[in-house]
Amino acid sequence: MASARGPVGRITRGTTHTNRLRRIDRWITTRPELRRLEDPLVVDLGYGASGVTALELHARLARARPDVEVRGLEIDPERVERARTQLAEVRAGRTAFAADARVDFSRGGFEVPLPGGRPAGIIRAMNVLRQYDESDVAAAWAQMAGRLAPGGLLLEGTCDERGRVCAWIAMDAAALPRTLTLSLRLTDLETPLVAAERLPKALIHRNVPGEGVHGFLADLDAEWERAAGLGAFGPTQRWVAAVAAVAARGWPLREGRRARLGEITVAWEAVAPR
Repeated sequence: MASARGPVGRITRGTTHTNRLRRIDRWITTRPELRRLEDPLVVDLGYGASGVTALELHARLARARPDVEVRGLEIDPERVERARTQLAEVRAGRTAFAADARVDFSRGGFEVPLPGGRPAGIIRAMNVLRQYDESDVAAAWAQMAGRLAPGGLLLEGTCDERGRVCAWIAMDAAALPRTLTLSLRLTDLETPLVAAERLPKALIHRNVPGEGVHGFLADLDAEWERAAGLGAFGPTQRWVAAVAAVAARGWPLREGRRARLGEITVAWEAVAPR
């Protein structure tokens, strides 16, 4: 249940689109944390004006973990009621989602209230910290991470309205960031620097000379330009070459096999605020 003083946080703009969070959803399906969870409860925190992202999250994760449960949390009670109305349509079999999808919606914020104090295995908090000050981020991370089960995973980040430019930070139950992932739609990508405006709140104001994330984006952009000749073979080949060159520069990349999907993941210590 929610805390005595109500949900913790502020109501977001509520911008929601079908498939907006598909990139991070698919990334989650590959995580060993998802496979290892004893209690596969995943929270979609701040899902916005529609419950569709929580329903999509369940549909995608269920392919990798059939017993997964998803709980959508929103501060705005009207959004909760709207999502429950959508869920009733799902239960009636009038949507493309499975009628028995293990999805529910309730009111809550950074305190992540769950029935019986049940911990969450994974918390996905996308586009919820953009309106906050950078100084508020650590406390929000700590509060959310404190609701994770041992071995759980907190994902916090930002994406554009259509989900073509995404960036998220992965952290553990101690609220210690591990990695930063950028995921971009390559088909019409002009420059990786487009990710700068979608960096998570902890980094978006750090994209200045002398900061790690600035150097990382600058090197990624330089290698993207250097690999322009490979564009004749398609943007995927160009991106893969650029990512390999960034690694050769000494950046501690992770998840290299996912480069073909337009992703690049770097160890947090390389881009953390200085």
